[in-house]
Amino acid sequence: MRRLGSGGMKALVLSGGSGTRLRPFTHTSPKQLVPVANKPVLYYVLEDIAQAGITEVGIVVGETAKEIRKAVGNGDGFGLRVTYLPQEAPLGLAHAVLIARDYLGDEDFVMYLGDNFVVGGIADLVDTFRVERPDAQILLTRVSDPSSFGVAEIGPDGRVVALEEKPRHPRSDLAVVGIYFFTPVVHEAVGAVTPSWRGELEITDALQWLLDGSYDVRSTTISGYWKDTGNVADMLEVNRSVLDGIEPGTEGRVDAASEVVGRVRIEAGAQIRASRIVGPAVIGPGTVVTESYVGPYTSIAENCWIEGSEIEFSIMLGDSRLTGTRRVQRSLIGRNVTVTPAPRVPAGARLILGDDSRVEISS
Repeated sequence: MRRLGSGGMKALVLSGGSGTRLRPFTHTSPKQLVPVANKPVLYYVLEDIAQAGITEVGIVVGETAKEIRKAVGNGDGFGLRVTYLPQEAPLGLAHAVLIARDYLGDEDFVMYLGDNFVVGGIADLVDTFRVERPDAQILLTRVSDPSSFGVAEIGPDGRVVALEEKPRHPRSDLAVVGIYFFTPVVHEAVGAVTPSWRGELEITDALQWLLDGSYDVRSTTISGYWKDTGNVADMLEVNRSVLDGIEPGTEGRVDAASEVVGRVRIEAGAQIRASRIVGPAVIGPGTVVTESYVGPYTSIAENCWIEGSEIEFSIMLGDSRLTGTRRVQRSLIGRNVTVTPAPRVPAGARLILGDDSRVEISS
């Protein structure tokens, strides 16, 4: 088995997906830029890569390339040097590696899905990979519904035996986390696979090609927190996890009639008037909260207006309004949204009935 590369290591970040599970939010913004604790998920990914000592990052972009470029720039803000790699369509993770071949050269690299979140980061994993240099290293975690992920089958000796992408009948509950470590031999593997039943070039098929060729494919089962933030429920869970660790502080104004309880961060320019804020929570710059309740695990972004309302365990994006509403919870509210009470109307029933119908209406 031919081993290429040296001490250098790059990162390949995938940000080209369409984010169908997060619609309607992803009709107007990339899923990687939907914020948790008022910061886009993609920023956490890039910060994690930088903290691992990697500085060269290729970002695979698709139809939302303009928004990703605007948010990330050249990478200076993260201590990175960013190169953008256009992908004409989201044709699979292995396809992303294929189009990044020239950029990656003969360097080892970590492939990191731009909508994934892992507590604790990858720095230790990067250090171990640099020293041991297996041909590929994958991360696994136990999940309740493995059919939604790539799934690994582990043999009695603890080694990876087989991998399958979104199987109808999973052979284990070990899901492949969206962070992979590769040496350059993976380029031969992705060049050898063909589209799956989903019409995509699957990275699990490339890994299986390596396994079939007796290459050294290792796995690490992580017990820490990991989420693929591809749907609203997972976004809210990641938001909860991040808020648990926020540094409290008040840079905005809190009047004497308000109460702030627990771990709460109130950003500069925010105003809290006659309200109760119970942490962990974050109130973004320029936001005004009046005669309202903001409960635990809530992120309110910039320039929002909350009046006479209650909200908890939710994410509210910038320039939105919540007025006169009863308890809102487990919600993701997009940008420039207005939520108000529905007008009261007389109770009544509207009926369109065909011949010979029989209807009973409660009085």
